[in-house]
Amino acid sequence: MGFQEFVLLLFVLAIVVVFMGVKSVPQGMEFTVERFGRYTKTLRPGLNLIAPVIDRIGRKLNMMEQVVDVPSQEVITRDNAMVKVDGVMFFQVLDAAKAAYEVSQLEIAILNLTMTNIRTVMGSMDLDELLSQRDKINAQLLHVVDDATTPWGVKVTRIEIKDITPPRDLVDSMARQMKAEREKRANILEAEGFRQASILKAEGEKQAAILEAEGRREAAFRDAEARERQAEAEARATQMVSESIAKGDVNALNYFVALKYTEALQAVATAPNQKLIMMPLEASNLIGAVGGITEMFKDALKHKGAAN
Repeated sequence: MGFQEFVLLLFVLAIVVVFMGVKSVPQGMEFTVERFGRYTKTLRPGLNLIAPVIDRIGRKLNMMEQVVDVPSQEVITRDNAMVKVDGVMFFQVLDAAKAAYEVSQLEIAILNLTMTNIRTVMGSMDLDELLSQRDKINAQLLHVVDDATTPWGVKVTRIEIKDITPPRDLVDSMARQMKAEREKRANILEAEGFRQASILKAEGEKQAAILEAEGRREAAFRDAEARERQAEAEARATQMVSESIAKGDVNALNYFVALKYTEALQAVATAPNQKLIMMPLEASNLIGAVGGITEMFKDALKHKGAAN
């Protein structure tokens, strides 16, 4: 009975030892194996075997990309402005052995290194540059911190500055400066608008003056042409009357005298300083002249009918 119990005990002990040598590593994790306290190998995700009793699991490391919040801290810029800055950092362990044994408290070490370099990088910039060049700050921080953490088997994939908070009095001063700048631009735009309006108005007046001058020139040309035609007509009429008088036709002379007589009366009647006309008129002479004109037209018609 004692022997059977011993065999059963050995069997159970063997099962326990086998189970102690079987290790299951979840996806996204890696385990380091230590033999008598010394690193020997790294266990990958899945089912792994180690030597029981003499081997043990050393560190369990997360191989997925991890995010760490960078707490807010005060930074003094190159132009002596104090601002509060916080951010966020992403990193991934690439070599489990280095991350486990090259540095103690890996996440705290990376965080402190990041905060120190934030003060260094941002402290070398002016406030205006700090507020306007976040991409440059992020790129510079990533380069410095990634180079520093490479010996630890870590890859820093991204560092982002979240908030940059200047002091309240500095924010008020910047607001006043921005308001003054906006008012300056508005005044410049308004002055430019007035200038353009003045130029357009002057151009319009110039075009109007040119068109008015051209109109006056055209009117003068047409008036001169009308006077010229009227003079030609009068010269022709005078010539015709003269020829008729030379032939002994008294009616032509009566027509000419009556025409001039009527024009003179019209000029006197339409004068602005004449309100009442009192002058003797020999109506019989005017009627006789009209009768002469009638006779002259009759003769002209007779000559035209004979010619046809």
